[in-house]
Amino acid sequence: MLRLGVSPLSWVNEVLPDLGVGTSAETILTEARAAGFEGVELSRVFPRDPADLAALLTGNGLSLVSGWHSGLLADRSVDEELGAVRDHARLLKACGASVMVYGECGRMPADALDIPMSRRGRLEAGEWAAYGDRLTRFADALFAEHGLRLAYHHHLMMVAETKAEVQSVMENSGPSVGLLLDTGHAYAGGFDYTVLIDAYGDRIAHIHLKDVRPDVLDRIRTADLSFNAGVRAGMFTIPGDGAVDFAPLARFLASGRYQGWLMVEAEQDPALAPPAQTIARAYDFVSRSIMPALAA
Repeated sequence: MLRLGVSPLSWVNEVLPDLGVGTSAETILTEARAAGFEGVELSRVFPRDPADLAALLTGNGLSLVSGWHSGLLADRSVDEELGAVRDHARLLKACGASVMVYGECGRMPADALDIPMSRRGRLEAGEWAAYGDRLTRFADALFAEHGLRLAYHHHLMMVAETKAEVQSVMENSGPSVGLLLDTGHAYAGGFDYTVLIDAYGDRIAHIHLKDVRPDVLDRIRTADLSFNAGVRAGMFTIPGDGAVDFAPLARFLASGRYQGWLMVEAEQDPALAPPAQTIARAYDFVSRSIMPALAA
């Protein structure tokens, strides 16, 4: 079954504390539900006690869909990663999530999101096989121990930003490593997301619906500014407000090959894009253009 959720990033940024400062979890959940969404991903402003979080979500009629884990398998062992993820995975599972978003933060300097985008972390050609093996063993253990499927997030500034790098992840890992299809990060990474659908459609475990303003992206790339500078400038936006073509995704969903959550995600400055109105427009666009059945 397809279900539609929204990321709290429209209200509160995870790494830029001034974006959304003072916004409560209750505000996020109330506005998300009022717009029509059924679920949310984890946010830094949500409680970390499973009982408290579950009660908050239930009180607002929402599901916890997933949550981001900053992984370091490019630099450390599977056992170390399993230790690092344990509390996070237990929280996700206790609150009903079945998927965990994995973002590879290995090879990234501490200030990675504030340095020029050309200076991102990378893996050498000879490292992909061993990395894929660690990733597969971690995904296997994550499911065995916590019942969570790993959804690998291709992402700007990380080791899997380009088409070739995402292909290297998929081709060097086993089927337990699911793919998070992010329409915006594909566009900003310089490739058409449909190549991932065509090659790895059966491994797509999670979907982020993100759009890109190409004029802002071009300005950030040309000046070699940082990822965070791009976020502040409005590089990303909600579906329908940018250059991404969502028609191929709609056709993929109509095929029935993917059954899961679609998450509207747009890192923006909430002072410039008021969350309640912005996500309501996103829900309307997705309902009309990607999931017409939601409007029935």
